[in-house]
Amino acid sequence: MKTHRHLNASSLLDRRGFIYQLGSGVGSVALSWLLNQDRAAAAEALGSNRTLNPLLAKQPHFPPRAKSCIFLMMEGGASHMDTFDPKPKLKEVSGNIFKRDDKLKSNQNNGDRFFTSSPFAFQRYGQCGREVSELFRNVATRVDDLAFVRSVYAESDNHPAALFQFLTGNAFQGSPSIGSWVAYGLGTVNQNLPAFVVLRDGQPFGGTATWGNAYLPTCYQGTQLRSGAIPILDLQPPEEIGRQRQRDSLDLLQMINREHSQRNPTHPDLEARMASYELAFRMQTEVPGTLSIEGEPESIRKLYGVDQEKTKAFGTRCLLARRLVERGVRFVQLWSGGWDSHDDILNGHRKAAERVDVPIAGLIQDLKQRGLLDETLVVWGGEFGRTPDTNEGNHKKQKPGRDHNPGAMTMWFAGGGTAGGTLIGATDEIGNKAVEQRQSLKDVHATLLHVLGLDQSKLTYYHAGRFKQLTDTGGTVIRDILA
Repeated sequence: MKTHRHLNASSLLDRRGFIYQLGSGVGSVALSWLLNQDRAAAAEALGSNRTLNPLLAKQPHFPPRAKSCIFLMMEGGASHMDTFDPKPKLKEVSGNIFKRDDKLKSNQNNGDRFFTSSPFAFQRYGQCGREVSELFRNVATRVDDLAFVRSVYAESDNHPAALFQFLTGNAFQGSPSIGSWVAYGLGTVNQNLPAFVVLRDGQPFGGTATWGNAYLPTCYQGTQLRSGAIPILDLQPPEEIGRQRQRDSLDLLQMINREHSQRNPTHPDLEARMASYELAFRMQTEVPGTLSIEGEPESIRKLYGVDQEKTKAFGTRCLLARRLVERGVRFVQLWSGGWDSHDDILNGHRKAAERVDVPIAGLIQDLKQRGLLDETLVVWGGEFGRTPDTNEGNHKKQKPGRDHNPGAMTMWFAGGGTAGGTLIGATDEIGNKAVEQRQSLKDVHATLLHVLGLDQSKLTYYHAGRFKQLTDTGGTVIRDILA
């Protein structure tokens, strides 16, 4: 049997759910007593007799390299061969018919396909001499802080399924997101803010399930902070309800819930709900100050591109991400769309990159100058890469695009004990497939957990008859990018 988390609220809930399956009748009476003893012991260990808070900060499995993670999600699938994986061979074969050898049949490759070279120039940067596209001139100045993996691969060329696999480890909806697993494993340092925050505008392919808790208790789902005057819907009570009245009502509700919880110790969702109520109450005073960037110096706002129209939205989200991890939030997920360039990759990718290049470079620089980069893991990537070819229609229009390609993609990592300036893995000469040091998404997830001090095989949750984990059957930590 696998070894599970240390003694804390969440581990008790796991154990409780497992043991509850073993008996009924008289056995259940005995189990109920034993479980209540566990609850009392854990509460005493935490120095409190109150209901256990599943969001309390927890010790990692081993010393972590990072305390938090900022995940930069390029929705739609950024093209690796137009950003961080140059393919000069495509210039030689551009315009020739490309015949796939994998017999793949999908709406992305019906009809004739034509090789397409990158419309973007590459240049070497930094002491490491990394080649970076003109799309990321500003990020390129930080390459000595970045660890590149050019050989990541996924399994689906469908946006929702690919996003689910990329962010939950499973191509089918119904699994917890990475951020939820991290919140479950580590809790949060700041009890006035969520452990897992999502920063984006609009809805992604697949909807909010990409940051959902699935079968984990609800307190571990991502909290979406929207742009505009109301970042969290329904957070503030009506004006006629004062804070003391709200506190009194919440205390009464919590008392009733605690009594019910004592009679039903095998229902972890109730404790999660109680924790969520308390968190929402505390967030009413903490969130406004956290999200207010007016007090940031002009130099910092400019660094993130908040002063420019094209970069203002994503720049603000990057600045907020820094403020959140600075205040103890464990996992921040930032989204930026527009990378699904089936048609006219020149203008499609240029527009998408213009929104994020300056803010991402500013984020890395700001974290580093504040001493936060060493304890913050920054991850960049999209749900898949793109193909080295375009369809016949775009070829004739001389506006080539690229289609979905789960067989090859580039990701990079910064901070959190990763080795800046490193590069591992490679795709073939046309960028169609990962061929050297191939890394699955399970490997990426295992690495992310490892950096945060979490053992993928121990971070489990009992559900539907078995102990489940983010990496399912397991991944391999990508140690070559670790310092």
